[in-house]
Amino acid sequence: MNLINSKSVTMSSLEIADLVGSRHDNVRVTIERLVDRTVIQPPALQEVKNDRGQGVATYMICKRDSFVIVAQLSPEFTAALVDRWQELESRQSISIPDFSNPAAAARAWAEQFEIAQGMMIERDQAVATKAEIGARREATAMNTASQAVKKVAALEVQLDHSKEYCTIKRMEMLKHGQKFEWRRLKSTCTEMGIPAIDVFDQNYGTVKSYHVDVWLEAYGIGLDD
Repeated sequence: MNLINSKSVTMSSLEIADLVGSRHDNVRVTIERLVDRTVIQPPALQEVKNDRGQGVATYMICKRDSFVIVAQLSPEFTAALVDRWQELESRQSISIPDFSNPAAAARAWAEQFEIAQGMMIERDQAVATKAEIGARREATAMNTASQAVKKVAALEVQLDHSKEYCTIKRMEMLKHGQKFEWRRLKSTCTEMGIPAIDVFDQNYGTVKSYHVDVWLEAYGIGLDD
């Protein structure tokens, strides 16, 4: 890892590739696309030696842009990136103020204080963002589970109805092919004030299912006959 001689610490695209377990050329392509879309600033290009001692052309990325890049490549490595930046910034040399010039010394100490404060704020924001993402995922999972419970409950209601309702198709199977007239069942439903219900049918989508009392009144038969 190399640092550019400036007040800002940078991270190479080669190190980002190692951090997220991605190929360096893929990381470079991602960076160039983000630059083309003006999402990040065009980074400086610098030669960095890899683990085999070979010189590799890499981009030198500032802290803000590194988070954008990692979010594109592999969001789950954001926490590792936060830890790495804390390590890098802790290594950054702090200039010693010139105490012979009190005004310059005061400005230098104020600048160092602002840098330290900024690091703390960025760290807290990263932690808060991670916590918010976790909370959203948990809420989504809970909502999914709730919907599944509702579907199971609805299915249980349908199964309960199957004990009290019967379609013409099912009754004909139970009665070995005996035919039944839907108009007679419908008029019986109206007379008794017991409406038919719609149930799923693989051929027609939905069909009418009639209450056992309607079957008993219309044809004198029930599900237990």
